[in-house]
Amino acid sequence: MQKKLHIKVGDTVKVLAGEALGQEGKVLTVDRKSLRASVEGLKMIKKHSKPSAADPQGGIVEKEGTIHISNLMLVVNGEASRTGRKLNKDGKLVRFSKKSGEEVK
Repeated sequence: MQKKLHIKVGDTVKVLAGEALGQEGKVLTVDRKSLRASVEGLKMIKKHSKPSAADPQGGIVEKEGTIHISNLMLVVNGEASRTGRKLNKDGKLVRFSKKSGEEVK
């Protein structure tokens, strides 16, 4: 069974360490096996692609690299916050902001 993480695709996150320190962006993908996520517009890498039917020219493509999730913090209402899990009124496990105490959608 895969481990549940504190971030999901579509969340806004702040980078805590590394080259993109302090920058914010939207999570595009999350790899739960390697515990890494790609964030929109951050850690751009150049990938060399061979010509194919979809891309007959080929060439160098710039795309987002991955950042370890321990270096990402969820942004709730414009403020970075640690997250926890608790049962809501319906008995469902939900994420909540430890700073404000409110539920994260």
